[in-house]
Amino acid sequence: MGSAAESATMTTHRSLAEKKPTVVFVLGGPGSGKGTQCANIVEHFGYTHLSAGDLLREEIKSGSENGTMIQTMIKEGKIVPSEVTIKLLEKAILGIDNDKFLIDGFPRNEENRAAFEAVTKIEPELVLFFDCPEEEMERRLLCRNQGREDDNIETIRKRFKVFLDSSLPVVEYYAAKGKVKKIDASKPVQEVFAAVKTIFTPKDDKAANNVKESHGK
Repeated sequence: MGSAAESATMTTHRSLAEKKPTVVFVLGGPGSGKGTQCANIVEHFGYTHLSAGDLLREEIKSGSENGTMIQTMIKEGKIVPSEVTIKLLEKAILGIDNDKFLIDGFPRNEENRAAFEAVTKIEPELVLFFDCPEEEMERRLLCRNQGREDDNIETIRKRFKVFLDSSLPVVEYYAAKGKVKKIDASKPVQEVFAAVKTIFTPKDDKAANNVKESHGK
């Protein structure tokens, strides 16, 4: 007989296996416009947007034992274990009546990625990568963050370095599997979303639109 914790884990796996959610990872550097485009995808394509950072903050606010542990780790400058974030993502996926999810800001590194697949038994349907030059992300962050503590060049550049060192290997791993859709995120918001739409629009709809366009000429 397994422990209660093992039984709970098995139940979660069974539920996720039964639910078979469509998961899309959304990756991009700070200032690449991920949040704006996630909101557009939610509105137009009916996905649920899950931010790993938001889930951790909500857990801290809840005052639970788990939340206290997360807060202590963050205060001490430690990295929250992958399993903790994954359990919060699992709980959110199972608690929402939808089967399409955008997971934003996770996995942040290869260890996150491997743990997510091992624990959930889920591979992402695709990985949306918002590719944006550092100079443009820097310009956006400096405009957006006026008056905030982290609006200085040094802090912003550190964040870029962390993204390049940790998250790009995740993009490369999924690119090798043919799962990455790279978007030029340096363009204006509407142009970026036009590129996003071509990825999320079902093939049947695209074919119908092409027929309409050809008849309209």
